[in-house]
Amino acid sequence: GSELIIFLADQKEPYFKPRVKLPMKSLSVTITSVVPGDYDGDSQMDVLLTTRAQNHGRDELSVFIFWGHNQTLDLNHKTMLNKSFQDEPLVMDFNGDLIPDIFGVTSDSSKPQIFIGGNLSWHAVLETQNKMYIPHSHAFIDLNNDFTADLFLTTSPNSQNVQFETWVNKDGNFSKAGKSKETPSGVKVVGQSMFADFDGDGQSEHLLPVCEDTTCQKSAIYLTKLGLDQWIPVLQDFRNKDTLWGFVPYQNDKSSMEISFPITLHIGDYNMDGYPDALAILKNTSGSNQQAFLLENVPCNNVSCKSVRRMFKVFWELSDLNQIKDAVVATFFDIYEDGILDIIVLSKGYSNKDFAIHTLKNNFEADAYFVKVIVLSGLCSNDCPRKITPFGVNQPGPYIMYTTVDANGYLKNGSAGQLSQSAHFALQLPYNVLGLGRSANFLDHLYVGIPRPLGEKSIRKQEWTAIIPNSQLIVIPYPHNVPRSWSAKLYLTPSNIVLLTAIALIGVCVFILAIIGILHWQEKKADDREKRQEAHRFHFDAM
Repeated sequence: GSELIIFLADQKEPYFKPRVKLPMKSLSVTITSVVPGDYDGDSQMDVLLTTRAQNHGRDELSVFIFWGHNQTLDLNHKTMLNKSFQDEPLVMDFNGDLIPDIFGVTSDSSKPQIFIGGNLSWHAVLETQNKMYIPHSHAFIDLNNDFTADLFLTTSPNSQNVQFETWVNKDGNFSKAGKSKETPSGVKVVGQSMFADFDGDGQSEHLLPVCEDTTCQKSAIYLTKLGLDQWIPVLQDFRNKDTLWGFVPYQNDKSSMEISFPITLHIGDYNMDGYPDALAILKNTSGSNQQAFLLENVPCNNVSCKSVRRMFKVFWELSDLNQIKDAVVATFFDIYEDGILDIIVLSKGYSNKDFAIHTLKNNFEADAYFVKVIVLSGLCSNDCPRKITPFGVNQPGPYIMYTTVDANGYLKNGSAGQLSQSAHFALQLPYNVLGLGRSANFLDHLYVGIPRPLGEKSIRKQEWTAIIPNSQLIVIPYPHNVPRSWSAKLYLTPSNIVLLTAIALIGVCVFILAIIGILHWQEKKADDREKRQEAHRFHFDAM
């Protein structure tokens, strides 16, 4: 499209109201992606747009940053980067100052460069030998459990192969960990890498959707992690009764008018059991039907996934999701701000250029618990510019982990990275909803870590204890290098059990008050009777 509309959330219907409009028609460009963030460090939300020229070529992407001011954007108040990109950039915090930077390969070089937010300058980074794969699925997330975000790259040594590189953050400096990892053997089509704590062990795993033939007749999802040299299949069964489904391969065809989306899993814990589920777009391999499916994270029931103890199972019979035909993107979103992840699906309209947005409310009934965490930039506290609310805005790179005890008394972990990917419809939420299962226990420990600058030896990590379930935690890491001074604001979301407990408590109180009232009334009655008898008694002493 050539117009950006920002809808602001509201507690009353309609829940989203259009507030900001940016028409880009006058610039003759098509918007390809939108990434909000605070790119100049003034604690106000700016918006980065990647655009493609309408009149010539489809390769190079220009980047505009519109500077936010009091929740508005102005078409004249923008910066256009003086270099164009070969692919959509990754928004990350390269230098650990909690101002987002822009990472990618520019058209004047084959090596990646970084555009530093704040002072807005270019720098060459990472001496990697390989070219970057297009469409990339780079990520900025902690992969070695030190609460400091590392850099994951998808590279392409030649046009046939895809490799994965992990650059570990050591004291603020990125250095390559081991040799590059190859894709699983026999894979012909590679989808977008995703990261999630798949088995609930507190470490992020690398999930990769693939096809073992060019037309995706045979699809699979594989898992690996840093330090593991093998790929473990977590989903290979795409057959529903007599119908075989598969992923939709990405058509990187410059001449085609139809928009194609890379194979992407969107991660979210829809049933709050502490194990992240996913949404995927699948196509009927023998027909033309294409729709969104929920992949539920369940205990492993076959030999191939035994080592991770979990696997994905396709939820075939979800009638509301099945009614949306020609779906192209499906993702999770907390529409009602109640900590329960709902579903948004984008589907093709009447023509190739039209799309419709559908929203599905998550009516999962089990009273499971969650904690919702958002880490802000914390660039200032009481001395903020223009006297705005000092909390800052959401941030790429923080890592969150909790430990608690489940209903059976076993130790339970969960973790997630915040805004680790930003390109090719990653559609990640600015917060993390971590499911806790049906255990209403307090969270014993909640840890939050943020990126650190070059040369800083100590890890920037803080711990909070005894966090109430069904709460939203807003972490303000100010000052960045003194974690013990960070503050956290806790907001509670009452669950049905809290409401039922309150009703039961009020009911018991009313019952007790009624008994007290009846006894008091009976005693008063007895006193009155005694007084009347006393008045009628004959006084012999008076005679």
